[in-house]
Amino acid sequence: MSYLVLARKYRPRNFSEMVGQEHVVQALSNALTQQRLHHAYLFTGTRGVGKTTVSRILAKSLNCTGADGKGGITATPCGQCPACRDIDAGRFVDYTELDAASNRGVDEVQGLLEQAVYKPVQGRFKVFMIDEVHMLTGHAFNAMLKTLEEPPEYLKFVLATTDPQKVPVTVLSRCLQFNLRPMAPETVLEHLARVLAQESVPAEPQALRLLARAARGSMRDALSLTDQAIAFGSGRIDEAPVRLMLGSADRGAVFGLIAALAAGDGKAVVEQSEQLRAAGLSAAATLEDMAGVLQRMAVRQAVPGMAIDDTDPDAQETARLAGSMPPDETQLLYSLCIHGRAELGLAPDEYAGLTMVLLRLLPFKAGAAEKKTLKTAEVPPPAPTPAPPPGRASIDPPPAPAAAPEPPPPAMAAVEAASSDAAAGEFAPLDADPADQPPPDEWAPDDLLPAALSPRAHPSVQPLPVRQRPPSADSVQKVPKAHAEYAPKATEIVAVKVRESPAAGPAPQATLPQPLPVQATSEGDFWHALVQELVAREAIAALVRELALQSQLVARAEGEWTLRVERESLGQSAARERLQAALADAGHAVRLRVETGPVGDSPARRNAIHAAGRLKAAEALLMADPFVQEMMRDFGARIVPGSIKAL
Repeated sequence: MSYLVLARKYRPRNFSEMVGQEHVVQALSNALTQQRLHHAYLFTGTRGVGKTTVSRILAKSLNCTGADGKGGITATPCGQCPACRDIDAGRFVDYTELDAASNRGVDEVQGLLEQAVYKPVQGRFKVFMIDEVHMLTGHAFNAMLKTLEEPPEYLKFVLATTDPQKVPVTVLSRCLQFNLRPMAPETVLEHLARVLAQESVPAEPQALRLLARAARGSMRDALSLTDQAIAFGSGRIDEAPVRLMLGSADRGAVFGLIAALAAGDGKAVVEQSEQLRAAGLSAAATLEDMAGVLQRMAVRQAVPGMAIDDTDPDAQETARLAGSMPPDETQLLYSLCIHGRAELGLAPDEYAGLTMVLLRLLPFKAGAAEKKTLKTAEVPPPAPTPAPPPGRASIDPPPAPAAAPEPPPPAMAAVEAASSDAAAGEFAPLDADPADQPPPDEWAPDDLLPAALSPRAHPSVQPLPVRQRPPSADSVQKVPKAHAEYAPKATEIVAVKVRESPAAGPAPQATLPQPLPVQATSEGDFWHALVQELVAREAIAALVRELALQSQLVARAEGEWTLRVERESLGQSAARERLQAALADAGHAVRLRVETGPVGDSPARRNAIHAAGRLKAAEALLMADPFVQEMMRDFGARIVPGSIKAL
């Protein structure tokens, strides 16, 4: 008698023999017991999990007549009646299996559906089983849709696929879908132990663990590998031959690699990698085994009180390694192993890639060791805070009774006055005495500042030299609170940075772009005030506002004004007409004429000069603050360029 492979010999004959698919067995058993039968079933899952087996058991349950020939639909087929025996043997005339991988066209499907019009010959139901149904063509799916939706009462469809995403939704919606899951290695291990006990084949537990993990959730693959292991071991299943057959690294080598990485011993890592190369073992399998051990180590590190599994011979060594490697390194090495498998194909050869993946952890360990050995000098306890000098509040002032607010200093008052003037739309420099103003062609941003705010009025305000003293932790921590207490109200400090190394010189200050000077004219005064009024009332917007701000009023004749712009794109007819309408609403019913040429006095240029002046005043006021000077002198602080803005 010819030998029957284990995968066929131990194929389940009823639902009670099914392994690892309890959710499917329970649903189908209840449906059969209650006679709530659907007309189409779809079984999905990876290879070797029991899709075809479930289909055959379902067909036997629908057609079983019992040992006495009087049985009906049942969840426990007898296996002795003609229908059960013929289905197991593959010769039951009312059970048809179609392999869609080789019969995927519309003609094959139509030939199958032509049999649907005939009632069953022997059984109670006709059962059409289509395996790998996702391989059917689109026309074949369309041909079976109508029959699949409303089949005769004696016809049942059973579809099976490993890729349900390729099945049209019109087919999925007509089927009762069951997903057969990959089986856990423990489930496969238990089943293999039972099978080998019935076969009287001696087997080592660790060898069965290797076979169960190599099956990757497929019971058929596990039984096929077991057949191969029995032949390879001459009727025995031992760990060493199974490792050699699978190309897996010895567990001692895997543990040795992890121990060498935990100790940071690069020489041992390279030597063991060369030993694996000499043995001809798979680098990908080595990384896979290491990832499995590291996963168990991470679980033990996360749950220190977890009991050790006495049935696992690797449990003690795994627990020892979990205590020798920090959890962060375990996580990092696990990530390197699982991602390194994808990089093996890019390496010059497989084991060069393995060596590089393992050595990648050592620089991280070296960096972590340096950080641990670098000890900072102990900071002495902070000295008692001296009383603040007269005229300066402490950082944490005690609550005091409300008092009348003190008048702001002259510089602060000038900034607030300048801010209020800008909000009112006034151009302060043009209101000054013309005799005190420089010639129109020499106007610059500094000349537009009030005398109290001009940098020329504070020649003594200079950045103080940096004292060579490292900052203390307490002082740095007080900086944010001190800023909130002492920052002048007319400015906003966006960022203040303390240099880490006092020996380094002050950072170069960013050079802000200076606005172009203004060649002031009487027409410019009038046009600036008028445009500011239109902008404040939101009478102009978008391109019309840009035309008004970027233009210079050259001449005002009776009923016609002439504007000059530097870019032709601003003088479009649509923008000119809208600005002309806005002027008419403001009481100036004139016709605008726009020409192109150099512009020396525009509202935008005046606004830019005014904003630059206010910013310089704010910077001068901040640099004159005693607390800011103290921070710069004692702690090497600097104000980040561009982080100050006038409020």
